Amino acid sequence: MAEPQVDRIHIRDLMCRCIVGIYPEEREEKQEVIINVTLWADVRRACVSDDIADTVDYKAIKKQVIAMVEQSQFSLIERLAQAIADICLSAEGVQKALVSVDKPGALRFARSVAVEIVRQRE
Repeated sequence: MAEPQVDRIHIRDLMCRCIVGIYPEEREEKQEVIINVTLWADVRRACVSDDIADTVDYKAIKKQVIAMVEQSQFSLIERLAQAIADICLSAEGVQKALVSVDKPGALRFARSVAVEIVRQRE
């Protein structure tokens, strides 16, 4: 049986600053993280109606993510990614979320380290 058609909404390169890391020096000052989110949702109704009420309010999701991230103090970017996914899945109409969190400069000789997770409503 074929999967139903589901559309995607992307929030790309959202830059935030937060405390994240396991080393004492990482816990002193906020560091930059770059967040990318893909939301799976059926937006066919909005494509016809042109009405914000018929789609996912991605601006509200972005605001919630920024507020949470900038107040967070997680040790691992894995945990930060999960907290972001939880916000996404709490939004009306979101069926599934892919979240990646990049931590620039985390490793010497590498531009960044990233964790990517996929979560869906159960």
